[in-house]
Amino acid sequence: MNPTRTPPHRSPAPSPARSPAPSPAPPEPRSGPAALLGLLTAAGGPRYAAALLVDALGTGLLRPFLLLYGIGVLALDAGTAGLAMSAGMVAGLLVLPLTGRWIDRGARSRPAAATLLVRAAGAVTLLLSDGTPGFVAAAVLLGVGSQSWPATHAAVVTTLTEGRTRDAALAAGRTLRNAGLGAGALLATLAVAGGPGTLRLLAGVTAVGCLLSAALVHSLRVSAPRTPSAPAASGSPAASEGPAGTGPAGSPALRRITLLSVANLPFAFSFDVLEVALPALLVLHLQASAAWSSGIFVGNTVLVITLQLAVVLRLAHRSRHTLLALGGTALALSYLGFWAASGIGGTAGASAVAVVSVLFTLGEILYSGSGTALVAASAPPHLLGRALARWELSMGVGRALAPAVLTALLAAGPGVLWPSLAAVTLLAAAAVARLRPAG
Repeated sequence: MNPTRTPPHRSPAPSPARSPAPSPAPPEPRSGPAALLGLLTAAGGPRYAAALLVDALGTGLLRPFLLLYGIGVLALDAGTAGLAMSAGMVAGLLVLPLTGRWIDRGARSRPAAATLLVRAAGAVTLLLSDGTPGFVAAAVLLGVGSQSWPATHAAVVTTLTEGRTRDAALAAGRTLRNAGLGAGALLATLAVAGGPGTLRLLAGVTAVGCLLSAALVHSLRVSAPRTPSAPAASGSPAASEGPAGTGPAGSPALRRITLLSVANLPFAFSFDVLEVALPALLVLHLQASAAWSSGIFVGNTVLVITLQLAVVLRLAHRSRHTLLALGGTALALSYLGFWAASGIGGTAGASAVAVVSVLFTLGEILYSGSGTALVAASAPPHLLGRALARWELSMGVGRALAPAVLTALLAAGPGVLWPSLAAVTLLAAAAVARLRPAG
């Protein structure tokens, strides 16, 4: 299912960058390993698929591995290591707008390769560090690389594919990423059993893997297609000024995407509902075994991996903004279900939470399967980077706020947490439906 490629555009001053033609055909309505492999190679071929694999494993390793490395190898206390990791995530969010502007200058594979190169530098810095300053520097580099990758990856896929093929390729990448989260966390756990030497070895392997993947991505030499209607290069008066609605600041599409990104904040809380709110509800309020939360987490991961691509392909005939609004509605209903289950108590309540978590997972699949695809479809080509950066920034801010907000609301009781979450998520879903960006 590779996209149709045409020779590079010939002009009196040809660009050295390769700009493959988008794929004209929508994906076939099938799923499974063959479809997943075809979609992973649709944007960039096997070389890019290899980079996706490294990103998936690296993302899975990042949180547990960094914390374990700081504590087990550098003898830092957990609080110091946690603050350093938070600083890395914040630094990554601050760099996102710059990444978006780089993409808008026409770059595609170079920013993606740069995120991997920065992560390689972070892993090397981790190996060379012997205390807090080095660990903080490594956390910042790894955070910057990790936070910028989703936007650069979506830009590459958007350039090499189009329409529903693009949506399916993005879904395939997320499927691989979810699998990598589980595999990376498992590798980090196994590394702990091997002691500091194994942790250092894993850091070295991560550095080499990111470095090789950066070289592979850079070798694709993909840039934005040049068209006669393309806006002037960044920095020229035409790029920053001009009639209202034509420049970046006056683009109605970019304004809609900005509002869409604001509406995305409650959606982004859903990821930490699974990791923070549900375990606290089960253990603290229902007095259930911690095995329940682990089982629900594993079940959610398996369902997302197995159903994400199939759902995107099956619902390809529905508009993206409708699917995003439906995802928010499903999430809100699941929050009300968790609220109802919290009133049952004991094993019966835990069982009810597990059943409702299936609805929660469906909402997550609809949300993650349509959000980035909607932004990519709605953004003007010359503002794609800024649009993706704003979407990912809202995702990062939401995830940064979620643990503090969720635990504070839960401390006030399940009757405060779940209705509040349901209300703001329903409002966000209504906002998405109201905005109705093209696509």
